[in-house]
Amino acid sequence: MAKMLIPQDNPEDNNGMLTKIKHMVIGKAKDPQDSKIFHSLALAAILAWVGLGSDGLSSSCYGPAEAFFALGSHTYLALIVACITAITIFIISASYSQIIELFPSGGGGYVVATKLLNPTLGMISGSALLIDYVLTITLSVAAGAEALFSFFPAYGQYTLWFAVFALFVLIVLNLRGVKESVKLLLPIFVVFIIMHVGTIFYILFTHLGNLGGVVVNTVADVKDSVAGMGVLAVFALIMRSYSLGAGTYTGLEAVSNGMSILREPKARTAKRVMSYMAISLALIVFGIMFAYLLYEVKITEGLTLNAVLFTKVFGTGTPGKTLLLITLLSEAALLFVAAQTGFLDGPRVMSNMAADKWLPTKFQILSDRLVTQNGVLLMGAAAIILLIVTRGKVSYLVVLYSINVFITFVLSQLGMVIHWWRERKTEKKWKRKLGVNGIAFILTLSILVSVVWLKFGEGGWITILITGSLIAVVMTIKHHYKKTSVILKRLDSLVLSVMPKTITEMKEEEKPKYNKRGKTAVVLVSGFNGVGLHTLLNIFRIFPDIYKNFVIVQVGVVDAGAFKGVEAIEQLKEHVKSDVDKYVHYIQSRGHYAEGLCLIGVDVVQEISDGAQEILKKYPNANFFGGQLVFPEEIVFTRWLHNYTVFAIQRRFYYQGIPIILLPIRL
Repeated sequence: MAKMLIPQDNPEDNNGMLTKIKHMVIGKAKDPQDSKIFHSLALAAILAWVGLGSDGLSSSCYGPAEAFFALGSHTYLALIVACITAITIFIISASYSQIIELFPSGGGGYVVATKLLNPTLGMISGSALLIDYVLTITLSVAAGAEALFSFFPAYGQYTLWFAVFALFVLIVLNLRGVKESVKLLLPIFVVFIIMHVGTIFYILFTHLGNLGGVVVNTVADVKDSVAGMGVLAVFALIMRSYSLGAGTYTGLEAVSNGMSILREPKARTAKRVMSYMAISLALIVFGIMFAYLLYEVKITEGLTLNAVLFTKVFGTGTPGKTLLLITLLSEAALLFVAAQTGFLDGPRVMSNMAADKWLPTKFQILSDRLVTQNGVLLMGAAAIILLIVTRGKVSYLVVLYSINVFITFVLSQLGMVIHWWRERKTEKKWKRKLGVNGIAFILTLSILVSVVWLKFGEGGWITILITGSLIAVVMTIKHHYKKTSVILKRLDSLVLSVMPKTITEMKEEEKPKYNKRGKTAVVLVSGFNGVGLHTLLNIFRIFPDIYKNFVIVQVGVVDAGAFKGVEAIEQLKEHVKSDVDKYVHYIQSRGHYAEGLCLIGVDVVQEISDGAQEILKKYPNANFFGGQLVFPEEIVFTRWLHNYTVFAIQRRFYYQGIPIILLPIRL
């Protein structure tokens, strides 16, 4: 029978310089077996609001201004745009709350489109989201650096390199872990909320007498505009302003994508976060646009509209300048925090796509800090490249931004509409739910069409080209995995055909005993499959009557798919033990002594290395065996798409002085 071995500590050389640096920068390893680990890593609603809501709130730094610019001289139409924008925020938030209810395990736009539409549309939604999150990181950091250096114009030439440095810092923070990165950025978020919400309430309270005048002026502006341009032209102007402010809604999908990092009960926590996001974003966006009208804000060279507004609100005295500096610095800093949404959700979308073989499976792997390290590194590297290529020009990045997220919005809402229609006979509230997602679908589709139409010639085509290129790469990866899967199934059926149809566990007295004179073969397997069975049968064939004792070793990898709760870890343990027991029973049926060793961890190589030490204590002269697939043809993708873990184990064993025999399995 298999026994479970769970190493408690990582036996790395703690005196090594590299290890010390790693622990100092990223932190020491965390134990995925710890029953308290999920609670300690999960985010409560407030912290999730910081980590996932900062992207949406940061859009108030540029979204309202973009919409206001688009109105030209018809500024009082901004009140209508502000009302429509606030309503849209609540509608999209309500629609995503229904997505959260239907998919409490998370996954967001990718999972919704995959499950409710089809896998191909899910892939398109996921690919669009990945590009959007890279743009979120790049634009947020670039805008934050630009805003910060606007206070120090003499050092403007260093803006780009400061942005690159900030990205490196964010990468390191996220490699340390989700909660650590969010906690560190919490004070920035709090200062932003206090300054902006407080200022908006101050503006409204001190201008109560002017509120009616704004409404009267808006009505007059509408009448004059209709008289001068016609109803359709006014409607088109309002829709243009509304669409160009579409960046305001980016980030509202983040909660449904990041469900796995929320505290239990996840659905309730997620809906609470959605409420916080919707209320705070709608209040700030509406308040800022309303304040533009109250203070008759005009475009000023070298200053953002928010800077002009807050200068008028706080005045030019010393206290006013201090408040202005704090407010604008909080905006700049929040833009850096907003990059967290890309780092939190991007790797999770990649993990979900990797589980379905649209992306390399290595993007499911967790580091010893229990974060999707490969995803964080790739998102960060892509953002740095994009930042350097565009020279950190915010005006250019804004053009590329906001198209992709609406592709996901539209596909998600379409999937939900189809779902409620299909469930109309069993769901009592299907009309109301269909109405919410239906309205959200119409709104997001109209914005998507408008944004593509308006921004395509300005550079939006580049976003579509990049997304299309990613889709082509992803489809190539999927094709390779499908082809490999067919070959592996053929291997499984071929090997299983020579196996007994039923292998039952022997009674204790019938089991072969340990043969002290016979040699011991330690077989490394990745599950009860054709690869492992082929390796085992090759040992019997190549080394007949030499090995009398067998130890089957399998690692249960705690990846992003398995790291979802204590129950998921327990299921993983049971699954690994079941696989190993099948090998043990088969070997015993052939008259050999056999036992199994189940290892659980995030790093296969490290766990095998640890387990080898335990095995060699009991069987000093044991020989290790591993099987490796040999593909019919080597392509560029092959080594990137497959782990080749056995070669990494071989290298580790080489330095430990442990012999291992690799048996090739030609496909």
